[in-house]
Amino acid sequence: MKMLSQEEAKRICDKVMSLSKADECRVQINGSRNGNIRYARNEVSTAGMIENTQLTVSVAFGKKQGTASINEFDEKSLEKVVRRAEDVARLAPENPEFLAAIKQQDFKPSNTYSAATAAIDPEYRAEVAAASINSAKKQGLIAAGFFSDTTGFETVANSNGVFGYQTLSNLGFTVTTRTEDGRGSGWVTRSANDARKFDAREASEIAIEKAVKSVEAKALEPGRYTVILEPAATSEIIGRMFGAFDARQADEGRSFLSKKGGGNRLGEKLFDEQVNIWADPWNEEVPVLPWDNQAMLARERQDVIKGGKVAALDYTRFWAEKQGQRATGRHGNMIMAGGGKSTEELIASTKKGILVTRTWYIRMVDPQSLLLTGLTRDGTFYIENGKIKHPVKNFRFNESPVTMLNNIDELGKPVRIGGDEVRYQMLIPAMKVRDFNFTSLSDAV
Repeated sequence: MKMLSQEEAKRICDKVMSLSKADECRVQINGSRNGNIRYARNEVSTAGMIENTQLTVSVAFGKKQGTASINEFDEKSLEKVVRRAEDVARLAPENPEFLAAIKQQDFKPSNTYSAATAAIDPEYRAEVAAASINSAKKQGLIAAGFFSDTTGFETVANSNGVFGYQTLSNLGFTVTTRTEDGRGSGWVTRSANDARKFDAREASEIAIEKAVKSVEAKALEPGRYTVILEPAATSEIIGRMFGAFDARQADEGRSFLSKKGGGNRLGEKLFDEQVNIWADPWNEEVPVLPWDNQAMLARERQDVIKGGKVAALDYTRFWAEKQGQRATGRHGNMIMAGGGKSTEELIASTKKGILVTRTWYIRMVDPQSLLLTGLTRDGTFYIENGKIKHPVKNFRFNESPVTMLNNIDELGKPVRIGGDEVRYQMLIPAMKVRDFNFTSLSDAV
């Protein structure tokens, strides 16, 4: 991939818009180099790298829109993709919710790029896999993991004067470690935009320790328990809740934030007062682009839940205009305030409870109450008198993040968790939550 400079990206955007005969033109260019290495049964199975730079052009004639993409950048290709987008627009029906391209935005840069991450090469990826595999082998365990890294750039522009360009980098790592007889399993995940904050050996040792300690799991009766949810166990549960903060869903009676008789519950106290969550594209631990690629709107720091009260809802441009509200860029991260305690310190203050390493296969049961169902796995332990007493068999749970965030006893220190099935980068704490609802046992390890 050729990493386009800001000047090169601007020149291409200007050229594309000069070629367009439509009423308006929007341009996006994104380029990335994605490297990865995968291993299973203590052996590397695949490794590779994908490089691509793509140009997407969207045009409009009145309320008729068309979009086309291409990954070639010579003069003929630029004209070809513009004409294709225009042909599509002429054939398209009118979009009744069409809004004209936004005016110029102020994109305050965020620190999404790390030279250390951009310098990751095949040798680095091999060392990550080797560190994880060798640590597992020393304990007679079997490891399966995946490491990936991305470096690239994003550009947005439109014919009303919007232009944004920013470089970015990121890495993600996950490893599952199991005993040879399959009765013990441990897991860990890591995410960072700066490779200097990532240690494959440290992460792998956590998965190893959980695998060794989770053998000989005992069955506990399903029911309501005090739980300590590690940050990775919480992220996929509360991450799903943020999607329900869409103002239109709430106003139209389609979410837990809908008010009986119409309207939404903005300003109401729906959570424990310890709950404070906000979005901030400039946060040092979880920086994201200062704009929303879809709407090309600038992102802002915004409280989402403050002191347990719903502090803001997400308004699209269309719905904001219809409701007389102000639209901002969709959030790219979520940051939840916590305390200073480690997970071990939360365990030490627990008389009886269950430590959950991971939740997975989470699915929606009831959108109106945000009731979710899912499973625990890869290290679930019974706590008694401040210590882990023994591993327990995994559970299925039926729980709503709204209920969960009302039952908080204590919060730990926030850590960065990359999104898996949710789109947000998150900085969230471990949580001690009472009355978490385990509904049945699971045979999974």
